[in-house]
Amino acid sequence: MGKSGEKWEDFPNFFLLLPWIKQSYQVIRLIGEYEATLDAKGRFLLPSALRKQLPEDQQNEFVVAKGFETCLTLFPKPEWDAVLDDLQNQNQFLQDTRNLIRLFTYGATPILLDGSGRVQLPKRLMEHAGLEKDLILVTAINKVEIWDLNTYEQWMSQSRGDMAELAERVMGKSPSAK
Repeated sequence: MGKSGEKWEDFPNFFLLLPWIKQSYQVIRLIGEYEATLDAKGRFLLPSALRKQLPEDQQNEFVVAKGFETCLTLFPKPEWDAVLDDLQNQNQFLQDTRNLIRLFTYGATPILLDGSGRVQLPKRLMEHAGLEKDLILVTAINKVEIWDLNTYEQWMSQSRGDMAELAERVMGKSPSAK
């Protein structure tokens, strides 16, 4: 019995809600690289193969922001909201937190695809990433990086390094290093 005399059977069963909770949030795992062309108005067609990887209710509403490198990042709206939730939960009395929030959100722009499935990029963000005409859209798990094709190829050739060493530093020590 509960504190006020109720029986546990009188409370709604939380576990009956689990299928609804699972349906209401779908994990996004995007994969692939896609070439696109920026038109004179700053628009490009978001490839249907990329859009189809998103839940149906997340295929038209995005946020575009500066990337950490010389690129832009296109977030499905729920993924952007999750990042903002994480930032909001940081200690905002710390200068580094405030600076990160400012830098990360500066210029972020909501995007709705037009009737043809095109993304309209803000001019200021295009200038930041050096986007001119030929683009490559690179998936990064739950978001898409938008790169100028030449810039991306240069970055990849300079940054590739030894992927095994990078994986070890990021993901943890290998069994042989113990």
